[in-house]
Amino acid sequence: MGKSEIVDAIVANVEGLTKKQAGEAFDAVVDAISTGVKGEGRVALPGFGSFTKSNRPAREGRNPSTGEKITIAAKNVVKFKAGKALNDSIN
Repeated sequence: MGKSEIVDAIVANVEGLTKKQAGEAFDAVVDAISTGVKGEGRVALPGFGSFTKSNRPAREGRNPSTGEKITIAAKNVVKFKAGKALNDSIN
């Protein structure tokens, strides 16, 4: 399911809401989650799950074309842990 399907589902469930308004609301939610994870390191949505910022340390890898050893730089990544209600709803 992509953004357009989610926006369509929002429009179908909220009377009087246009696709444009639903798209803007979706973008605002995604932006708020991104800002929260970047700033505070964690965003929790009760019943849905939580997004956390985690540091992936530098590691050694190989160039798949040449087989040469390379160092893959450390970076921050976002992890998502589904909440109990979300897990229960899919089982």
